[in-house]
Parts: sequence; structure tokens; C-alpha cells
Amino acid sequence: MFDFQLIIDSFPLLLQGAGVTLQITALSVGLGLLLGLFVGIAEISQLAIIRIPAKIYVDFLRGTPLLVQIFMIYFALPLIIGTRIDPFVAAIAACSINSSAYIAEIFRGGIQSIDKGQMEAGRSLGLNWTQTMRFIIIPQAFKRIIPPLGNEFIAMLKDSSLVSVIGFEELTRQGQVVIASTYGAMEIWTAVAMLYLCMTLPITRFVAILEKKFKKNDRN
Repeated sequence: MFDFQLIIDSFPLLLQGAGVTLQITALSVGLGLLLGLFVGIAEISQLAIIRIPAKIYVDFLRGTPLLVQIFMIYFALPLIIGTRIDPFVAAIAACSINSSAYIAEIFRGGIQSIDKGQMEAGRSLGLNWTQTMRFIIIPQAFKRIIPPLGNEFIAMLKDSSLVSVIGFEELTRQGQVVIASTYGAMEIWTAVAMLYLCMTLPITRFVAILEKKFKKNDRN
């Protein structure tokens, strides 16, 4: 029989884990956004010495599982540097680096979708390449990449559950802890699933509102 009381009793602990999940996701995507922007620009550079390493970086991170990347940072990297890495630091580092590869591709696609005449227009106004990218190209591209960035945030929010393998107590790990002591797998995993759903749905709606707003401003 489904035990609703177990869910009620465990809810504070699960809610605490959900807060940690949101924290990991926000930090990872935020750092990934900064790194991904530079990598995305590097991918379209005319200089092979910049473009090739950027493409290798993206291909490697997109072509290997996040779980493996977490293991590499938490278990393998300490053997090289000679010191233990805190689980929180390892979780943020792995998720940020992984997210940056996907965000780099999002930025690359957004920038390349802007008409090349925009760059020429900026240069004709006396702006250099960097200024044209900063003031003309990237603001236009950013409006177009809002939906995929929102999708990346949602994907990372769900993928952050993988950091539970290194003992970091986000939502999934907290669910495992509760199940180990109560054996209520059905009830707890249902509650965990509902909490993930409650976190992702508002983000989906918010992204949709932003997308409509930008489209309306473009028409005006």
C-alpha cells in the first residue's frame, strides 16, 4: 500500500536536497555560460591555433558521459595533484565543464545565424571585431538562443543527479538515504520525481515567456 505519511515525513529532507540540486544547476550553468561563450567564439575563429583546440574541447566533452567526467575529476585528478577534492567542488567543476561544451555549440550556432552583413555594418561604423561582436552580434544572437539555453538548464538540472555517485547529497542522493532507512522505494522515488517536475516546469514556462517577449520586441 502506498504510504503518503512516509512522503510527508521525508519531505523536509527531500526539499533540502532539491535546494542543493538547484544550487548546483545554477552555479554549473552560470559558469558554463561564461566559459561556453568564449569557447563558442573560439570555434568560429579564423585562427586554427584557437579554433582546433576549441573544437577538440567540445567534441571530447560532448562525446563522453558526464558520469565519467565526474569520476575523472573526483577520483583521477586527485592522483595527479596529490590532494583530495571536495565533493561540492568536484560536482560544480564537472557539471560546469560539461555544460560549457553544450553552451559553446549553442552560442556558435546563434552567432553564425546572424547575417554576415551585421559584422560588415559594425566595421563600417568604426567598430573593431571585438566591439562588433559585443555590441551588435552577441545581443542579437542571445535572443535566438534563449530556448536552447533554457533546455540546457533543464537538462543539467536532471543530469545533476549523477553527482550522487560521489556522495554529494542533492535530491537523488537524499532519496537514496531515505530509502535505505525506510525501504519505501515507491513512495520516495515518486516524491523525488514530482520534485524534479516542480523544478523544471516553471523554468520551461519562464523560457517560453522570454521567447515570446523577444519575438514581440523584434516585430516592434
